[in-house]
Amino acid sequence: MSKDHDPMVYRREDGQWGNKKNSNSRDSSVHKTQKEAQKRAKEQIKKDGGGELTTKGRDGKIREKNTIPPGNDPFPPKDKN
Repeated sequence: MSKDHDPMVYRREDGQWGNKKNSNSRDSSVHKTQKEAQKRAKEQIKKDGGGELTTKGRDGKIREKNTIPPGNDPFPPKDKN
């Protein structure tokens, strides 16, 4: 479950990709590509002590969620114990 301090990468109305924490009203950073926005968001999460990154696709639907260490994955893979 995403928390207020976890970032989300999404496509903005101007066609660029935004990186925004759920609790903020403004973007933390704006990038030309989704890949650049994800990279910056991951750096931000690591610096903040871990968490979950949510990435939305061009259609605005959630495309993927990744837990960035040292965060706590609420649904860890069953094959890794």
